[in-house]
Amino acid sequence: MTTETETLLSIGEVSERTGLPTHTLRFYEQEGLFAGPVRRNAAGRRLYTQEQAHWARVCTKLRSSGMPLPEIHRYVALVRKGPGNEAERFAILQEHEQKVARQVADLQEALAVIHTKVEIYEEALAAGTAGRLWRDGPTCD
Repeated sequence: MTTETETLLSIGEVSERTGLPTHTLRFYEQEGLFAGPVRRNAAGRRLYTQEQAHWARVCTKLRSSGMPLPEIHRYVALVRKGPGNEAERFAILQEHEQKVARQVADLQEALAVIHTKVEIYEEALAAGTAGRLWRDGPTCD
């Protein structure tokens, strides 16, 4: 909720503070991803609350970590309904957190394999034996 003394931010200010392009902010509004309406000034320009600016950053992290738009819509719809559904919101976030944790673990495993390959090439190049790499197939020890 905003108060009369609360600072409202232009789309450019939100873009600058969050690092999000203005077209992303417009997209989020068009998609209904803000819990409340984005205000407009007398000239029709968008005015965002601090809370909306923060949510835009959170929303971007949810998207970049693989949360589908329908799931974000579901979460926002629950927020709009107000108190009484916190356990459902928690479940959505917890499920996504677990999915991201699995992705991070998979990426860490991939990074370990890649690191090993880099070390193999580094050693072979330093020893002048790089021409032998892949002679008998890949080395992935």
